[in-house]
Amino acid sequence: MPVYKAPLENIRFVLDEILKAESLTSLPGYAEATPDLVNQILEEGAKICQEVLFPLNQSGDKEGCVLENGVVRTPKGFKEAYKTFAEGGWCGLASDSAYGGMGMPMLVNTVMQEMICAANMSFGMYPGLSQGAYEALHQFGTEEQKNIYLPKLVSGEWSGTMCLTEPHCGTDLGLIKAKAIPQDDGSYMITGTKIFISAGEHDLTGNIIHLVLAKLPDAPEGVKGISLFVVPKFLPKDDGSAGPRNGIACGSIEHKMGIKGSATCVMNLDEAKGWLVGEPHKGLRAMFTMMNAARLGVAMQGLGIAEVAWQNGLLYAKERLQMRALDGAKAPEKAADPIIVHPDVRRMLLTCKAFCEGARALSYWVGMNLDISHKHPDPAVREEADDLVALLTPVIKAYQTDMGFEVANLAIQIYGGHGYIWEHGVEQYARDARIAMIYEGTNGIQALDLVGRKMPQHYGRLLRRFFHPVSQFIEENQADPQMQEFIFPLAKSFAKLQQVTAIIAQKGLKDPNEAGAASSDYLRLFALVAMGYMWGRMVKAALAGAGGGAKAEFYDSKIKTARFFFQKMLPDVDARAKAIMAGGETLMALEAAAF
Repeated sequence: MPVYKAPLENIRFVLDEILKAESLTSLPGYAEATPDLVNQILEEGAKICQEVLFPLNQSGDKEGCVLENGVVRTPKGFKEAYKTFAEGGWCGLASDSAYGGMGMPMLVNTVMQEMICAANMSFGMYPGLSQGAYEALHQFGTEEQKNIYLPKLVSGEWSGTMCLTEPHCGTDLGLIKAKAIPQDDGSYMITGTKIFISAGEHDLTGNIIHLVLAKLPDAPEGVKGISLFVVPKFLPKDDGSAGPRNGIACGSIEHKMGIKGSATCVMNLDEAKGWLVGEPHKGLRAMFTMMNAARLGVAMQGLGIAEVAWQNGLLYAKERLQMRALDGAKAPEKAADPIIVHPDVRRMLLTCKAFCEGARALSYWVGMNLDISHKHPDPAVREEADDLVALLTPVIKAYQTDMGFEVANLAIQIYGGHGYIWEHGVEQYARDARIAMIYEGTNGIQALDLVGRKMPQHYGRLLRRFFHPVSQFIEENQADPQMQEFIFPLAKSFAKLQQVTAIIAQKGLKDPNEAGAASSDYLRLFALVAMGYMWGRMVKAALAGAGGGAKAEFYDSKIKTARFFFQKMLPDVDARAKAIMAGGETLMALEAAAF
């Protein structure tokens, strides 16, 4: 049976010693988010993830969701777990206190997302989708819409969805066919079919609030003609309770490779009643509010799955006895040595460990900047933080989900044949992790977003938001003898990133296919440099805290893991840079018919 324990010591290290998250208490509305309170919240969050959600992960995978008479039944225990989750206030952890939320920083919510996804990714889809719906309505909804829906979403009494994809279009939303016809009472009658709708139908809440993309009769072609509508499953009554059934229903559920405890639905809208959210034909902007929140959430899915897979791989490597160590027996009293003595097993374990700890620091840094972008009183500081979040969102979404799958795959490899068997649990992590590389914008789309939109935006301003702190960190620490073994490879890789950035920008102006051909390699190279920057910051903190004491072993582990990252993982930058330098000609030369 698999295990999971929330990595609270590593979480506190990032929050307290790397990010100095206590500084968030100076932002408006966050005065109560002291380290003591945040620590208490995360300890309680760890308990619910470990004791309530995690025990349902494997059974939920085995049972899956069932559609009966138009209603989806979630796996046994999910309904009770959701009730406990909602009653604990977890649905509104980072939501506006004006609507009943706890009002905690998004950084705290980011940490909680990691633990939820590690414990039970399928379960996490339900409150995760509600968070996206909440964000869109909170930013773009009318006061009436906010008052009707936000308190219910925050309390968890109602849940939310994003209804974007249609059978003929996914990424290219300009092709959607769903139609919205204005009515005399200010509402709209919406007709169409949406597919791949996570949490589109289930038995966890009394109502489901769908945010639906559709086109008005006078809509211009393409993405400029998209509008956003709120379409509840049950129409709200005057007293705020759920009333008569609306014309939106689940036609079927998908039978998927993974996240089987999450209902993925085909939703049919037959003159369903909805209300416009935001301005006509401006739904793309509101949709991106949901999508960006979702992409950060999916990045945390990659990290969460990696963390739980790595924990189980480590446990197995310490217990499984096979052969003797190459340099002599390490457990002579036993029939064989534990497989953790073998170099290749250590390579896999250290890859998992280095990724999880580095990605945690990187994604929490993004979460903290999200808070700064929303709350800081200085507009210039808000802009700087918002730029950094916009730049790094596609990076962490793609890299962390790629690596989430890779770490799950490595865990299976560590287990050997036992990893391929359902009972041991790790094969589920690979199946669950795989979807994160696809939904909320495939990782190829994230790479194109980075190269095609974020890189040139505001004449490279977004890039400078990242380049400047990395450059400053290198300059401040390059003369420190203890830091040089880490700073020099970081500086070399950072120089490669700057070099290929200039080359892609130059070539892309002449031929867009050159930028497209380089995009995936560029995103991975960018992510590795970002990870190197965070590992450098962690090494500096570990060196400052080293020198004996209760955490001496913890800090020593950080420094040794950093050496592995810089010597064994960061050099992939060189290979990626060479591939980028080679250009895109070989990708585009072969005629389609010749494949």
